[in-house]
Amino acid sequence: MSKHIILIKWLRINTKNKITNQTSFVHEWVFDGGIKVVASPSPFVMPELAKEDAIDPEEAFIAAISSCHMMTFLTVAEKQRFTVDSYTDEAIGTLGELENGRTAVTDVVLKPKIVFCGDNQPTSELVAKMHKLAHKHCFIANSVTTKITVESD
Repeated sequence: MSKHIILIKWLRINTKNKITNQTSFVHEWVFDGGIKVVASPSPFVMPELAKEDAIDPEEAFIAAISSCHMMTFLTVAEKQRFTVDSYTDEAIGTLGELENGRTAVTDVVLKPKIVFCGDNQPTSELVAKMHKLAHKHCFIANSVTTKITVESD
C-alpha cells in the first residue's frame, strides 16, 4: 500500500497567551506535497487557545471523512456510468462522550448535494446504494469507529 507522511511543527518561542499566560498550541502541518496549514485547538474545546483562522484537528478529521466519501462516491458513480456535474457536502461532526467516559468525535453526518449531468439520471434508491458502496470502500470510514451517516436528497 502507501505511506503518508505529515510533518507537525510547534515551537516554544512566543507561545504564551499574553492574557491567560497559557501555552499556545498553534502549530503547523506540512503535507508531503509541501502545503502548509496553520492548526490550533478547536474554539469549541479550548476557546482561549484557538486561532480563529486555523484548522483544528476535529475539523480536519470531519473534512477527511467527507472528502474520502466524496471521492469514493465519484468513483462508484463513474463505474455506474453516471456523470456528476457537482458534489457539495456540509459535513457535521459531533464531539461527544464514549461509554468509557472519553471524549471523541462520535458522529459525523454527511449531507451531500449531487448534481448529475445528461439523460442518464440515477433513481434516489440507486443514489442511496452508491452512498452505501462509497461508505463501504472509503479508506477513512474503514479506519474509524465514528458513526457516519449520509443524509442525501
